[in-house]
Amino acid sequence: MKRKANDHTEFQISSGNVFADLCLPDAESLKVKSGLVCEITKAIRDRNLTQKNAAQRMGLTQPKVSALLRGDFTNFSERKLMDCLNRLGYDIEIRIRATEDQVGHLLLMHG
Repeated sequence: MKRKANDHTEFQISSGNVFADLCLPDAESLKVKSGLVCEITKAIRDRNLTQKNAAQRMGLTQPKVSALLRGDFTNFSERKLMDCLNRLGYDIEIRIRATEDQVGHLLLMHG
């Protein structure tokens, strides 16, 4: 939905998924992957790991960790990103519930 903030500026209210707003294919998956990468980045920083140490723990190469930390997760599946979080000491819970919408959504809950 487009609105005018003043006479010169237009803005669009987000759907809550920037990837969908940009009309990218697989927007729901990209949203989940980006959330997982944010958690991986946070875990690496919280544990004061070098990229080399993080790579060893996650079973990746250092260049792949570098790519992740720069936001390049195109070559990673959601499952692989979850595995990386597990190897960094995170539990992952998947909860499935019915929705009133015709089509359900993927959600990443932090906490």
